[in-house]
Amino acid sequence: MRATCRNWWPTPASFTSPPQRMQYRAPRWLPGGHAQTIWPALFSRQHDGPPPRWTRERWDTPDGDFIDVDFLADAPAGAPLLVLFHGLEGDRTSHSSVAFASAARARGWAMALPHFRGCSGELNRAPRAYHSGDYEEVGWILQRLRERHGAPLRVAGVSLGGNALLRWAEEAGHSASAVAHAVCSICSPIDLAAAGAAIDRGFNKAVYARRFLRTMIPKALRKLQQHPGLFDGERLKRVNTIYEFDNLFTAPLHGFKNTEDYWTRAAAKPHLHRIRIPALVLNARNDPFVPGHSLPHAAEVGTHVTLWQPGHGGHVGFPAGTLPGHLLTMPEQVCDWLARQG
Repeated sequence: MRATCRNWWPTPASFTSPPQRMQYRAPRWLPGGHAQTIWPALFSRQHDGPPPRWTRERWDTPDGDFIDVDFLADAPAGAPLLVLFHGLEGDRTSHSSVAFASAARARGWAMALPHFRGCSGELNRAPRAYHSGDYEEVGWILQRLRERHGAPLRVAGVSLGGNALLRWAEEAGHSASAVAHAVCSICSPIDLAAAGAAIDRGFNKAVYARRFLRTMIPKALRKLQQHPGLFDGERLKRVNTIYEFDNLFTAPLHGFKNTEDYWTRAAAKPHLHRIRIPALVLNARNDPFVPGHSLPHAAEVGTHVTLWQPGHGGHVGFPAGTLPGHLLTMPEQVCDWLARQG
């Protein structure tokens, strides 16, 4: 039986050690942050029933580029709208995207999944991509969805998408309530410098950083073909850390001086006290590349922010049930929380 927390949720005050019934417990057969990150992404069940189906729309951006937005097919008319921002190099096939779509469908909700530029299967046109602090893009997407939906939204963001979402809520302040009922970040690197340092070391570098760079570098080189002279392609081919990639590509293409400037200005953690709508910040303390020591304490956030920091779950893993496990408990709990705020 799948464990959920449908009957009780905390008030919008911060906590890091929730009562017993709020705690996530990983299955005994899958111990450790790395296992709880890798196994769920590869082997655990992502949805109930048939796979979610999507319809796609292409939106022209104000700067002459485009993004693709996928909508959960066959959603009831007038249903609440869940918006999910994916993580680094994610898309609608990411395990978290599928699991949230399954949870939304089970509730009779509509769902929109905006793809960050270049992540929908077709390279975007502009001499830019996306980044962890892309709050202006998030704000433009949410405003357009809000006008279309006719009611405030329920919004979640995974990893990079969650940090960008929090940065939007921080910058929007009181005006965010006209657009969204509540926001939730999931396993987001809200201290980008700490997360960047962690992912570029040891096993993390060999497995996670290499996996990300395997798609990021070819996309960047295709961007260079679109816009010759944009950066040094030969140097990019030799990059083997996220730090180097951000220093050569992400930072300069998006208005930052260098990696340090990007990681400092784009991080959500220093500004959590500015949020003025309900915000759930969910991080597993054994996340391999979002170090537990870097997570915020209750005194560092405002009264609108709820911290949930279970001891286990890995990075966007949170498997549950018997072998091979399923991924639905965390999305269900997040949707429960978002529904309570609305």
